[in-house]
Amino acid sequence: MRGLAAVYRAVSAVCRRRRASGHPLQTLQLQPGFGLLFDIDGVLVRGKTPIPAAKKAFQKLVNPQGQFVVPVVFVTNAGNCLRQTKADQLSHLLGVPISQDQVVMSHSPLKMFKKYHEKCVLVSGQGPVLDIAKNLGFTNVITIDMVRESYPLLDMVDHNRRPKVPSTPIISFPKIEAIVLFGEPIRWETNLQLIIDILLTNGNLSNAHQTTTFPHLPLLACNMDLMWMAEAQSPRFGHGTFLVCLENIYKKITGKEMKYEALVGKPSEVTYHYAEHLIREQAAGRKWAVPIRSLYAIGDNLMTDIYGANLYNRYLEERAARKQSKVVAKMAAGTGSSTALAREEDTDGGWESELASPSATSCKSILVCTGVYSPHSEPATHGGSCLQQTAFHGHRDFRFDPALVEPGHIVQDVDAAVELIFEREKFLPQ
Repeated sequence: MRGLAAVYRAVSAVCRRRRASGHPLQTLQLQPGFGLLFDIDGVLVRGKTPIPAAKKAFQKLVNPQGQFVVPVVFVTNAGNCLRQTKADQLSHLLGVPISQDQVVMSHSPLKMFKKYHEKCVLVSGQGPVLDIAKNLGFTNVITIDMVRESYPLLDMVDHNRRPKVPSTPIISFPKIEAIVLFGEPIRWETNLQLIIDILLTNGNLSNAHQTTTFPHLPLLACNMDLMWMAEAQSPRFGHGTFLVCLENIYKKITGKEMKYEALVGKPSEVTYHYAEHLIREQAAGRKWAVPIRSLYAIGDNLMTDIYGANLYNRYLEERAARKQSKVVAKMAAGTGSSTALAREEDTDGGWESELASPSATSCKSILVCTGVYSPHSEPATHGGSCLQQTAFHGHRDFRFDPALVEPGHIVQDVDAAVELIFEREKFLPQ
């Protein structure tokens, strides 16, 4: 009886809100046609401490059986652990059961870059980097520590780590064919030195530097966050700051720009495409008949969460426009059908070919004020808005566009974001 009473109270509350807002009651949706993409740091937690509004929000997102009432994916730029580890942490912090299939780490989309999985790759970062790499599909992995042990004369910044007696490099060390940067390392000077060494020797550390070798080895990087929010009062350096150092050292030595084969993690489209794939799988697993047409991305960082959501929204709009123009052209010529065109979109190549075409038609951004973004610290320089920073904190390969850092909505916290989304979608959880 208590359960029925709770449902009645919830229905009554929603109905009162609908009447007050002028929405007809018959428009209430009982199945979700939308999915939620949550950033973690600064939105749900600060360090290891849950933000109070997060638990309140997630009480609205699960039913009494602990099942999510809408498809939810956690999209983080963290990259120092496995998806299962992050899922377990979130389950503990938020008090709801979360599976690894609901988690997108910054490195998760690398599963789709299969052409590198058989190559000998160097991985940089912290945490269980070998386990992470193997979990993603990489089969031949070298770590920075393995390089240090094999070539002890290369790591010379810290005098205490220099070899006390002469040593000979290991001649049989394999040639490195690609470099994967998972996240910021612990000892930046070591990683910067050895990654530059590998780039300038074309993966053969027994050779001397060749500054004229270009293009360099394939380089894949995860997490472009310049800064992130933990327990401290001000943001901390992120992997994006490490990348700035690496890029500028390489350019200073060679006179050339360092090139990336792939940049994954927010704000890249590939990360949102992968997250949407997981949203669709959740909806299919629950046998929800309503297609997922809208995504809502909730974050605290203008340059990653908001930029990324808006960039993916633009990708969806441009993709739909291309598809529509192809349909019109082929139908007019009598040479194709919309079904055939949809199949063509699935086989365009690149990372997109690894997943089914997106079903969503929009990705809406919502900015919260509990993390990196503070409404009291941003200068008003863009048409009276407080959203454009005086310096662009995004990665150099993502051009600054003021429209991409304008959130669809600004709310105080994640609980207010969930309330807003339910209101906009006219959604009544069953």
